[in-house]
Amino acid sequence: MRSLVIILSVVLGLFAGIMVLAIYKGMMHDRISTVIEQEVGQLQLHHPSFKKDYDPAFTIDNGLAVLDTLHLIDAIRALSTRTITQGMLSTTTGGAGIQINGIHYDQEIAVSKIDKKIKEGRPFDQFKKNEILIGKKLAKKMKLKIGNKIVLTFTDPNATIIAGAFRICGIYESDNTPLDEKNVYVQIHELNHMLGIGKGFHEIVVLLKQDAQLEQTEKYLTNHFKHLLIESWKTISPETEFMVVTVDAMSFIIIGIILFALAFGIVNTMLMAILERNKEIGMMMAVGMNKFKLFKLILLETTCLTIAGVPIGLLIAWVVCNYYQMHGINWANTGKDLMRSFGFSTMIYPIFPADKIIPILCFVFVTALLSCLYPAIKALNLKPVEALRK
Repeated sequence: MRSLVIILSVVLGLFAGIMVLAIYKGMMHDRISTVIEQEVGQLQLHHPSFKKDYDPAFTIDNGLAVLDTLHLIDAIRALSTRTITQGMLSTTTGGAGIQINGIHYDQEIAVSKIDKKIKEGRPFDQFKKNEILIGKKLAKKMKLKIGNKIVLTFTDPNATIIAGAFRICGIYESDNTPLDEKNVYVQIHELNHMLGIGKGFHEIVVLLKQDAQLEQTEKYLTNHFKHLLIESWKTISPETEFMVVTVDAMSFIIIGIILFALAFGIVNTMLMAILERNKEIGMMMAVGMNKFKLFKLILLETTCLTIAGVPIGLLIAWVVCNYYQMHGINWANTGKDLMRSFGFSTMIYPIFPADKIIPILCFVFVTALLSCLYPAIKALNLKPVEALRK
């Protein structure tokens, strides 16, 4: 029975450790996918001076020629052009600082899935003028609804203040609440007309066919377009890269805590097993078994029980991970606002951490072996005569 307790402890400890890593890996994979597929793309091209102050005068030089070249690159899956300016959104209830994004709606669907983000209203109507898409967080903050009019105020390349009235046609919601509160979308030709930049644009967003092509494509574009600033998502969103590293470290800390709890279970069980075998241990020592062999015996027992529990724990973890990788874990009812405030989706799909199985197994075996040291020392300190009398 006590052997089953140790095996069960190993199974639960291994299962818990793998599930923690699987959930964190799924979360990080989802976050990176969101950054790439819905926010910044894999690569962005700008005028070198544009991002310093977001001055609308710094459009991409020879933008149409650049686009023609990009369309010829086989590694590129989709791209979109954007006109960007900083401004103010004003209503009868107040105002807010925002980023105004002029977009080609059809192109934007391919690089940011904007069509799937619209929760209320509709996309732009090509037969209607001055329509705008705003984030749900911003709409709630400013108490705005579909059909309300707002005023956008910004400056043109000559530093002249421009103002225009727009009507809300749709309200979108993404997995990143802070971005929803800051960004609004209008049709690019309308924003260009107000800025007086013709067919110019400030940003090109690029998606690639394969993630493995990122570094090679970035290097090629940097060499080919020396007059432009080429940045990958890792440069544009360094906090995401930092978050991946931090969460990876945190996951191992949590595993350490789980295994620390596992150690107490093994120590307690092995200690009780030794106390129950005082007479048998005393008899073996009386007939000549030395302390080293006794120590090896206890160590071997713990190792065998650990080995018996490992495949069971791995199998259960693999089955559970694969089930939830297909169906997901929905946290919408418990932490929707919290998750989206950090840019995470409320649906998490755990990914079995095959690349970290060996370190986890090493941690489990080390924990089990260290846990048996105290019971083993306790056994070695037994005196044969006293043990036989008990």
